[in-house]
Amino acid sequence: MCESDSGDERQLDNIQDDDDEDPCTFADLDLIEILCKKAEEMNWSKPTKIQREAIPHALKGKDIIALAETGSGKTAAFALPILQALLNKPHSFYALILTPTRELADQIRQQFEALGTSLGVTCAVIVGGVDMTQQAITLAKKPHIIIATPGRLVDHLENTRGFNLKALKFLVMDEADRILNMDFEDELDKILSIIPKERKTFLFSATMTKKVAKLQRASLRNPVKVEVSTKYQTVKLLKQYYKFIPMKLKDTYLINCLETLSGQSFIIFCSTASNTMRTALLLRQLGYLAVPLHGKMSQVKRFASLEKFKAKSRSVLVCTDVASRGLDIPHVDVVINFDIPTHSKDYIHRVGRTARAGRAGVSITFVTQYDIELYQRIEHLIGKKLPLFETDESGIDDLSNRVAEAARSAKIEMKKLEEKNDKRKRKSDDEDDDTEQSKGYQKRMKKGGKKKARH
Repeated sequence: MCESDSGDERQLDNIQDDDDEDPCTFADLDLIEILCKKAEEMNWSKPTKIQREAIPHALKGKDIIALAETGSGKTAAFALPILQALLNKPHSFYALILTPTRELADQIRQQFEALGTSLGVTCAVIVGGVDMTQQAITLAKKPHIIIATPGRLVDHLENTRGFNLKALKFLVMDEADRILNMDFEDELDKILSIIPKERKTFLFSATMTKKVAKLQRASLRNPVKVEVSTKYQTVKLLKQYYKFIPMKLKDTYLINCLETLSGQSFIIFCSTASNTMRTALLLRQLGYLAVPLHGKMSQVKRFASLEKFKAKSRSVLVCTDVASRGLDIPHVDVVINFDIPTHSKDYIHRVGRTARAGRAGVSITFVTQYDIELYQRIEHLIGKKLPLFETDESGIDDLSNRVAEAARSAKIEMKKLEEKNDKRKRKSDDEDDDTEQSKGYQKRMKKGGKKKARH
């Protein structure tokens, strides 16, 4: 298997630079000429490490378990072998890609279409928050590739007449650790019991948890294990800082940081959907072009927020961890952990939204008097002490008064929005979560199960 340094696009999250400088091309991986040209059109000058390791095994028909982070080039690592097999013997419902979130599903679709649309390959995205009837019409057209969240796929398998996966040749479980963390075991069991046993299976996960290991044993046959890195790392071009602040002044110091880094593009992470919306409204009151992204928004509004931010018509995206994985937006300059992540590993995913594609980036983590233990866990995970992010605090009192007034206005607007939403009858069982939950999952919730929807 050929080795080289990382590809044209800078590797992110936990990807290490390779020591071996020998050149390697997509053609060296035994990909057909037309797919090599497609890779060239995508400006992929060389395969990334996960692609070099996984693609040759996939082309030989092996099952694969790959430990790789978002940003490692893993989508192409499974898309290219699937497309090569599909072009050799095309038929409908050829491959199924399972993913935890709607946003990641759409991003995978974009990459499949960029590689395969001109070759006649068709894709369908089957996720929650979208009308099932319209999705059923799409499935009736018999696409080659289905990209789905587990719950909504099970809904269609159980309720959409004529839809089945009996001819499936490839199953991909992307971000399997997060799928399992979202309590989708029942849905996965259902899917695995329905699809053919004779298939190729690729399992991609950021970490090898006990649940992932169990899923591997249940779904893969003699798999090849591909591991990009065993360490949690961030890219060298990312400058990471912390900001120790009193809890009651978090809003004030957020504006203080935004003013210090004015003219930049920001992603601000909050822990809940409610605080995400409140923070976005606060920033708007103060004149910032901010859009929210959280699980209680409809799918249409979620995509609208993303498109505005991607198009640079909005400079601030305020979001929950729904945006911590899978979103590839190269122009993000700064990530602010307004609410510190409860799980240390989520820190890696969050800060990986900046310093992408060879660009430099900055991350700032707010630490209040209540967050010290969580912050220490993050430092232990990444193996370094972060420097303090210093700002000019001479006018902090005046700024605090201005922010407090804006916060009061935002609170009033928030209340109006909540009252409006209470009056609006929900049209979908799964519209108010950030990972697409199935009807079966909702029924388990009503029965008093211990599983909880995440925001």
